[in-house]
Amino acid sequence: MFAVMKTGGKQYKVQSGDTLRVEKLAANAGDKVQFNEVLMVGGDKPQVGSPVVAGAGVQAEVIEQIKGPKTINFVKRRRKHSSKRTKGHRQQLTLVKITDILASGADKSGVMAAENGAGFGVAAVVAAAAAPKKAKKAAAPKAEAPKAEAPKAEPKKEAKKVAPKKAAAGGDDLKELSGVGPALEKKLHENGVTTFAQIAAWTPEDVADMDEKLSFKGRIEREGWIAQAQEKTQG
Repeated sequence: MFAVMKTGGKQYKVQSGDTLRVEKLAANAGDKVQFNEVLMVGGDKPQVGSPVVAGAGVQAEVIEQIKGPKTINFVKRRRKHSSKRTKGHRQQLTLVKITDILASGADKSGVMAAENGAGFGVAAVVAAAAAPKKAKKAAAPKAEAPKAEAPKAEPKKEAKKVAPKKAAAGGDDLKELSGVGPALEKKLHENGVTTFAQIAAWTPEDVADMDEKLSFKGRIEREGWIAQAQEKTQG
């Protein structure tokens, strides 16, 4: 007798004594589980389910929790700003041995149903569910002490608004830099940047800080502002 069962989104044709790897089950090594999604039972009197065969089941014993072969996912983007990424993955699996195929009566067998999941000790879960709950002792109500009047909160002082930095008089025309228009020049002025000399002296930390403040997304390096500013200060 054989059966076609479904678990973890996959279908398996099995018979008693087979050993197979399935998607990770919430069970420990040595546990007996039962697969209840049986699509077909073969033999002298074949049964085909619609979609499953009522009352049929496949029983198995969990041998161990294992991992599948390692797969490598490599992604490379061939663009002006190219990037590549390598990730490895090993699928978690459960090794089981088929012990019995039931054409009927599986719903009354009393064997734990096989469920996909991480698993955390089925025996411990069953024991915890069967243990009687301890009744909590009702604590005697405590006499409430007279509440002291809380001091009135002082009204909060309004925070002073800090005006944005204005462009210094006699600054350079920052629109001469590649990609800088009136709106972008205004933002730079508001952050105290008014001359080419300031931009030419930027360190990597200054570039990162300005990128974060103004959401430039790498524009400073992409447009080459520092190199342009150094040329203009030398000229």
